[in-house]
Amino acid sequence: MKLQKQFPGSYVLNGPRNMRKVALTFDDAPDPRFTPAILDILAQYDVCATFFIVGNRAQKHPQLVQRIQREGHTIGNHSYDHAVMSKLSLSGYRKQIWSTDAILKNIIGYSPRYVRPPYGELLPQQVRWSKQAGYTIVNWDVDSVDWKNSPSSAVLRNIKKTLQPGSIILQHAGGGDGQDLSGTVKALPQLILLLRNKGYELVTLPELLGKSADRPIQ
Repeated sequence: MKLQKQFPGSYVLNGPRNMRKVALTFDDAPDPRFTPAILDILAQYDVCATFFIVGNRAQKHPQLVQRIQREGHTIGNHSYDHAVMSKLSLSGYRKQIWSTDAILKNIIGYSPRYVRPPYGELLPQQVRWSKQAGYTIVNWDVDSVDWKNSPSSAVLRNIKKTLQPGSIILQHAGGGDGQDLSGTVKALPQLILLLRNKGYELVTLPELLGKSADRPIQ
């Protein structure tokens, strides 16, 4: 919360509370085990989401990143190799962001504005640099805790706990070895219907926050 107060608009946990809009966000993409299934469901229900991409995964699966873009989703930067950013020097942090930026620009044609640090961890000087470089840091206010191989019932229960207008919902579209996100995939259709039944519009981060997906050139 401190960083949100210190860097209003540049470090974000949620969108405006006065509109019934929520943003689905998926970290750790692309992953051929889970990302295609999530994309299939989003397409089926006509929902656009935001995917935070890990640079070295994008290098291995550029066609999946292209599919994410082609189907109307927003793409964000989620570091090069899922580093704990708060343990890195400023130059180490910049390297994580720039290298992923270059990979993504090569695949999708633009530098993403939105950055999500792995584990949500950043130091104030890293946020300050990101702001100066034209990035917006986006964490979340609703955590599905799906990375724990949670069943779909737990994923839905965790999301309902803190859901409110303007919420940014954290889920995962990729995992490490042995990580099973089938609970995320199974919960997704139920989640979309639940949100729509509650009168929420499901939007991308640019729609929720009113800033384009691409980073303004400094």
